[in-house]
Amino acid sequence: MKLSFCLLLGCLLASVVNAKELPADQPIPTHADISYGPHERHVLDFFKADSDKPTPVLVFIHGGGWLHGNKEKEAHIYRNSLLPMLKQNGISAAFINYRFTTEAILPAPVFDAARAIQFLRYKAEQLNIDKSRIAATGGSAGGCTSLWLATHDDLADPNATDPVLRESTRLCGALVGVAQTTIEPATIRAWIGERGISHMMIRQAGGFKSNKEMDANYATKADLYREFSPVTHLTKDDPPMLLRYHQRLDDQKEGIHHALFGFHFMNHAMQVGAPCYLELRQHPDIFPGSPSVNDFLLNVLIDRPLPSAK
Repeated sequence: MKLSFCLLLGCLLASVVNAKELPADQPIPTHADISYGPHERHVLDFFKADSDKPTPVLVFIHGGGWLHGNKEKEAHIYRNSLLPMLKQNGISAAFINYRFTTEAILPAPVFDAARAIQFLRYKAEQLNIDKSRIAATGGSAGGCTSLWLATHDDLADPNATDPVLRESTRLCGALVGVAQTTIEPATIRAWIGERGISHMMIRQAGGFKSNKEMDANYATKADLYREFSPVTHLTKDDPPMLLRYHQRLDDQKEGIHHALFGFHFMNHAMQVGAPCYLELRQHPDIFPGSPSVNDFLLNVLIDRPLPSAK
C-alpha cells in the first residue's frame, strides 16, 4: 500500500486542526495515556506491533504551531494509511502530546518530544522496542520538532538523576511535511518575506505577543531562536530525512508552510553532506529521486533497500 503525496500532505496539514469529539472509528492504542513526564500533557499512546523480537517505532509529533493539537486527532488521521502499513511491517507507533508555547515557551514543546523519545527507550523492554530504530514524523510544527531531533546532538545525560534523561534522543530518520526548517525571524524574512512570520507560531515561540514586541526585544531571545532552528544543526552525521511540500516556490500568499523552507534546508544539507531528500510537488524536476513515504520509512526502520531510481 503506497500513500499518494496529496494524501500524506492532507494528513499532515489536517493534524494542525484542533480535535473535536473523537469519531467512532478512532484507532484504539495498545496502551493509552502513558505518562512520560510530570506535566498533564506529558502523555503518549502506544500502538504495539505483534512481534517476538524488539520492534522499530515511528513517533508521531502533531502539528499546530506548538499552540494546539493532540495525539488522538493525529492517530485518527493516519488510521487508514500509515498505521496499517506500520502494523503490517512489524513497526510500532507512538503518538505524543506536549506542552504548548502559550503555557511554556521554547524549549518546552521540543524538549517534551525529546523526553518522549528517551522515555520510549527507557521502557524498551516493557514495550518490546528496538532502541536503535526510532524515527519521528510530523507536519508543520511537528515536522520542525522532528527535524530538530534528527539534526541536534544527543541530549542524553549519563549523570542525570532521572534515569529517563540518561537515554538517547537520537533518531534513525525523520519524515516531515510543510515543516519550518528555521524559526529565526531574520532568516525567514530573507527566505520568504514578511508573510513568513505572520503566523503567531514564530513570535509565541519566544513568548512575544506581537511581531512589533518581538522585533524590539529580539536580542533577548536571539540565541533561543537560533538554537531551535533545525537548519542550525545540519551535519553529515544526521540520519536520513525526507521533507515534502506541495506549494510552489514562487507562491506569494503562503507563509508558515512555504516550500522555500524545504528548498533552503535542502541546499544547506547538500553543502554539509547531510542525508536529505526533498520532494517539491509543484517542481518535480528539482531535487528528483525522492523515495515514497512507505519506501523511506521501511528503509530507515527495517533496513528495506530503497527502490532503484527510475
